[in-house]
Amino acid sequence: MAVDLRIEPADIRDVPLMLGLIKALAEYERLAHEVVATEADLRESLFGATPHAEAVIARVGSEAVAFAVWFHSYSTFLSRPGLYLEDLFVRPEWRGRGIGRALLCHLARIATERGCARMEWSVLDWNDQAIGFYRSIGARAMDEWTAYRLTGEALDRLAKA
Repeated sequence: MAVDLRIEPADIRDVPLMLGLIKALAEYERLAHEVVATEADLRESLFGATPHAEAVIARVGSEAVAFAVWFHSYSTFLSRPGLYLEDLFVRPEWRGRGIGRALLCHLARIATERGCARMEWSVLDWNDQAIGFYRSIGARAMDEWTAYRLTGEALDRLAKA
């Protein structure tokens, strides 16, 4: 791991950097065409009157090398909150140095400090490197669950029904 790795909460000045990291993640995931986020959107959703998520940035020296974005979920079965990791991205040239693991450890500490019963995230089924890493830290796939999503016109239609 990089000796001078720092993991710090993102702040409003990091919005342009965050958008750049999000776009880099989307390129890696072959989903760049789906990114419609703007700096204004990020500013509002992360730092506005009602923040919807939180973020940290991992830095080595002055260089931002990775980030993570999460929000709280809730389990009715456990009657406790959870931490849902929306995105974790390490720049390709910094992978294999323990930065992703350090970010997950950081988030696990936040989750336990806040009384969360679990930490969850999704991974693309073709991302064998990430899947292997997640298994190595004790995470298990929730294969019996299928994720569903409503967006765009389908979401609007249901909201108007």
